[in-house]
Amino acid sequence: MTLKTLGLSAAFVLTAGAVSAAECIAPANPGGGWDFTCRQIGKILYDIGQVDAPVQVTNMAGGGGGLAFSHVVNERGDDAELIVAASSATTTRLAQNAFGGMTADQVRFVGAIGADPGVIVVAADSPLNSLNDLVAAVKAGEDVSFAGGSAAGGFDHLKVLQVLKAGGIEDIRAVKYIGVDGGADAITQTVGGFTTAMTGDMSEIVGFLQSGEVKALGVLTEERVPGFDDIPTAMEQGLDVVAVNWRGLYVPKNISDDQFNAWAEKLAAVAASDEWKAAMEANGLAPFTKVGGDFQSWVDSVVAQTVELSKEIGVIQ
Repeated sequence: MTLKTLGLSAAFVLTAGAVSAAECIAPANPGGGWDFTCRQIGKILYDIGQVDAPVQVTNMAGGGGGLAFSHVVNERGDDAELIVAASSATTTRLAQNAFGGMTADQVRFVGAIGADPGVIVVAADSPLNSLNDLVAAVKAGEDVSFAGGSAAGGFDHLKVLQVLKAGGIEDIRAVKYIGVDGGADAITQTVGGFTTAMTGDMSEIVGFLQSGEVKALGVLTEERVPGFDDIPTAMEQGLDVVAVNWRGLYVPKNISDDQFNAWAEKLAAVAASDEWKAAMEANGLAPFTKVGGDFQSWVDSVVAQTVELSKEIGVIQ
């Protein structure tokens, strides 16, 4: 992403200056995907000189991201030094009216710089070894349940529904799903034996894969993820499902266009950095860069598509 692409001049960037005392809100407990987004992007913003002080990370779990969203809308609406971690789960919940009537247009989506592949994992000692084993267990009427870092009907839930629907299961609304605050809590549910499987994103389960606590049944990408080449895709297993979770940020609605564009440029600089490329490789992220107005327009279209899909599967009326 270049200055020319964003319509920004070098003079403008110098005028905007480095943001000082920036804060990044992660709308979940430490250890999940939103926490990863804040800590990695915040660190790199400082390391490459895009901000002149370390970015403060604030964890604000609650309501599947709704508590943080309400906080920003109602109390921080013009705070130009605030960024908030967001993902596909954020837009899914907004599309499904999960934030108590709040809507996506009450903030500004400033950019995404990576896509986190969807993945379904089970505990290491589970008898299930593939997504087809999982589908077969559900078809057989076994007691199968899922934990995810999104609320019921959210993006993690939708991933499972898509997989089971692709496997020929028609009554997908009967699937048992437990929504918790973040991927770390969802992993704990599965490793502890409280649920059969965890539905989440690659960045949330890397450490658990490396420690041998879980095994991945499949990744929901078109091709296998570099660095995790032993995990087959759902498509390889005959299930036509692709579900990736973009990693990005939103900002308060009432900041100026100049301030919005300055954050977009800073995020583009992170995306282009060697530090971010290394972070993506280490955590199973795929490149996915959309910033500024281009990203906002894309988010608007995704929200509309999610409303349509959610009605189709009966999540909303």
